[in-house]
Formats: sequence, C-alpha cells, structure tokens
Amino acid sequence: MAAAQDVHVRICNQEIVKFDLEVKALIQDIRDCSGPLSALTELNTQVKEKFQQLRHRIQELEQLAKEQDKESEKQALLQEVENHRKQMLSNQTCWRKANLTCKIAIDNLEKAELLQGGDLLRQRKTTKESLAQTSSTITESLMGISRMMAQQVQQSEEAMQTLVNSSRTILDASEEFKSMSGTIQLGRKLITKYNRRELTDKLLIFLALALFLATVLYIVKKRLFPFL
Repeated sequence: MAAAQDVHVRICNQEIVKFDLEVKALIQDIRDCSGPLSALTELNTQVKEKFQQLRHRIQELEQLAKEQDKESEKQALLQEVENHRKQMLSNQTCWRKANLTCKIAIDNLEKAELLQGGDLLRQRKTTKESLAQTSSTITESLMGISRMMAQQVQQSEEAMQTLVNSSRTILDASEEFKSMSGTIQLGRKLITKYNRRELTDKLLIFLALALFLATVLYIVKKRLFPFL
C-alpha cells in the first residue's frame, strides 16, 4: 500500500511540475503576443485551464500528504504543497503583469496602425501577395516531387517485371538442362553397354555424342542468338 502511495505521490509531483512549466510558457507567449485581442483571449483561456489542472493536482497532493502514516513524510509533503501554492500565486502575479503589458502593446499597435493607415494596408496587401506567390511556388514544387515519385514507382515496377521475366527464363533454362542431363545419362548407358564392340559400336557412340553436341549447340544458339 505504501509503495502504491509513493508512486501516486511521484506521479502527482511530476504533473504539478509539468503544469507549472506549461503555465510559465503560456505567460511568456502572452508577453510576446502582439495581438489581436482574440489571440490574447485564447491564450488566457489556456492559462485558466492549466491553473485549474495545477490547482487540482496540488489539492490531490495535499490529500495524499494527509494520508501518510509517518508524521515526517506527512510534514514533508505538506511543505511541498505549500511551496507549490506559493509558486502558483507567483505565476498568477506574472500572468496579470503579462496581460497588462500585452494590452498596452496591442493598444499602441492599434494606434500606430490608425496613424499609418494606407501604408499599412498596402504593406499587408504586398505581404499577402508575397505569401500567395510563395504558396504557389511551394505547390508547384510539391507537384514536381509527386511526379518524380510517380516516375520512380513506374521504374520500380518495370524493374520488378524484368526480374520476373529473368526468373522465368532461368527456370526454363533449368528445365532444359535437366532434360540435357537425362540425355547425358542415356549416352553414358549406351557407352557402357557398347563399350566392347568394334567399329560399329564406336560409330554409334560417335553419333550419340554428335547428337548431344548438336543439341547443346542448338540450345546455346537459341539462347544467345534467338534472332538467327
């Protein structure tokens, strides 16, 4: 049971640290935010959610501290809870200051936009045109890459078909060589059977060898010079 509580405490502490870092990151985003107000509102919504999750985890850690059997462990965890709450209050103070700074910056930017007026509109139009041109260029590049990939796939398919055809040719040649092996064995039997005969037997052997060689030459010719 104690081991399970230790694991729960460790997980709870890890999540508190994670939410604390996420809150700090969002506060920094608020400081860097230059508008519009809708973007600031979205960031503040996210900060509120993270604070709510952080507060819930701190309360959960406090409950775990109260459930500890040893007084020393209980007091140590309660001290951690207090430290987390102080850090959360500090983050809330930084959050309010960041909002104030951001709102001032947005107000100043809106005033500057009103003063610049037409120049700013033209600049935005130019920026939009540049973005559109960049987007078009990227689209063309992607289409070119897509065509190249399609060509590579087609070449791979052709190479695979060539390999399949080569495999079939090899299998056919293997069958023919097996047939030739049977012919060789038959010739050996004939040579053994008629080895002791006179000129007629030798002539038959010569004819058998000639037939065998002619067969080999015919197969080689068909393989190497199929157009002849």
